[in-house]
Amino acid sequence: MPDFTTHEVFNQPEPLVDRNLFDSNQPLRDALAFNAPGLDTAPLHALGALVGSAQMQSHARLANVHPPQLHTHDRFGHRIDEVEFHPSYHALMSAAVAAGLHGTPWSSPLPPSPGEGRGGGAGGARDAGGTAATSPHVQRAAGFMLFTELEPSILCPISMTYAATPALRGNPAVQRDWGPKLTSRIYDPTLKLWRDKPGLTMGMGMTEKQGGSDVRANTTHAEPAGRDEWGERYRVTGHKWFFSAPMCDGFLVLAQTASGLSCLFLPRVLPDGSRNALHIQRLKDKLGNKANASSEVEFHGASAWLVGEEGRGVARILEMGTMTRLDCALGTSGLMRQSLSLAMNHTAQRMAFGKRLIEQPLMRNVLADLALESEAATTLALRLARAFDRREDAHETVIARLLTPIAKFWICKRGSHFAQEAMECLGGNGYVEEGGEGVLARIYREMPLNSIWEGAGNIMALDLLRAIRKADAAAALAHELAPARGAHAALDRLAAALPARVEAMATEVEARRLAQDVALAVQAALLYQTSPEPVFAAFCESRLAGDWGYAFGTLSSRTDFDTILQRALAH
Repeated sequence: MPDFTTHEVFNQPEPLVDRNLFDSNQPLRDALAFNAPGLDTAPLHALGALVGSAQMQSHARLANVHPPQLHTHDRFGHRIDEVEFHPSYHALMSAAVAAGLHGTPWSSPLPPSPGEGRGGGAGGARDAGGTAATSPHVQRAAGFMLFTELEPSILCPISMTYAATPALRGNPAVQRDWGPKLTSRIYDPTLKLWRDKPGLTMGMGMTEKQGGSDVRANTTHAEPAGRDEWGERYRVTGHKWFFSAPMCDGFLVLAQTASGLSCLFLPRVLPDGSRNALHIQRLKDKLGNKANASSEVEFHGASAWLVGEEGRGVARILEMGTMTRLDCALGTSGLMRQSLSLAMNHTAQRMAFGKRLIEQPLMRNVLADLALESEAATTLALRLARAFDRREDAHETVIARLLTPIAKFWICKRGSHFAQEAMECLGGNGYVEEGGEGVLARIYREMPLNSIWEGAGNIMALDLLRAIRKADAAAALAHELAPARGAHAALDRLAAALPARVEAMATEVEARRLAQDVALAVQAALLYQTSPEPVFAAFCESRLAGDWGYAFGTLSSRTDFDTILQRALAH
């Protein structure tokens, strides 16, 4: 018989599976050692193995291939307003909850601040980090980044539970009943009374059709309906244009009351066991974030309870927004790292023109440039998380207020461009949504979300201006940059100019540029304290000194590519 075989398959890289994503991430481990030197990383090691496993990657794929389905009525015509998820979605949620990504920092009262512990150089700055007992936000941040590498969509309700839980302190009765179950590490997807569930999740509903980021334009209104064991009760009528995630057990919503816009707690199931009057109109058909159910809803006299002071809803929502904005920066940093790892894995195996791709000079430049961007994002995001752990430190309070909009703006802005360049490293394989390398297509569709959600670029720039006007931001920034003084001429020039720019910033027009420059300066100062000298030098030469082009892969030929690539390589 003739042989009709046309070809054999070769030169196709093995997929990046069954790798420990924590152990292979040296920049993350170094950033943790800087921000929380006494942290027990054993849980992160275990999580890194889990999220890098082939089994969990299969769950991530299936949860996106089979998106949630809305069922407004049952077969008999009863209104049920339920969203059905693929079993893989629940497997991912169970893993994230078991890792404590939704509530670890709130499982016990925060300890007192360990003191300033600041020094005038890299060694002194290292002393500023917390210990295992005082760094719950840093530990949770590292876990959040690792899980994002696996699947970011399901982290929406995880992030909202993290942000909403402390806000419930504005209603002590609800906090008493719901608080312990919001930090439980048991995930229960069933829709039933809170007291009958081992664990609970929270969502939010702020945005309306006519308002977008301008929540003060909200038209949803709430009328007083008496008082009970949970305090002031209201009947809510109106709508929410973005309502995530609708199968959570409870939500914080904004509604107009007699005293103005107020924050209300709205459960899916009422204390008497009946379902609240929350009607899901439809699920959003989004570019990415496919596994998560984002919805449009209407309230038809839904029952809700006041959280905090009536008329002070915006202030309470801003507190929660700060925490979800941290998660946006963490999430994009995690997606950057996964994009880089996929690109490195492919190019380390794929042959072209007689060499492995990773040995080709131009590809080395692209990969090294991506590695710099990824590590800078990681260091900035974890530095911000450390500020959340040091609430009683005056400097850290200012830094948290200052860096939150900056990190959210800059890191998230860089995400889409980063994913595109990583996809190019794989060529056509990266553009196909199939197999291990098809993850990059999913990442690319996911990247714009963190930049848009919880305030797009202009909102972050305006928030930065508010932060500058309310605190001694110039002094705090100078203090933050001090450990790297004298390390690089370009950083010194930028650091010297920033305080005056911060103090003189009176117009919105240049707020984006200020956010960019502060982000770059802080990233450079952090890299000086956490990274090898070639990483710091290449970052400063490219991002600060102008020895760079307008696209990734335009680093100077003087760059130490060997050191940078070896550090980034996921073994």
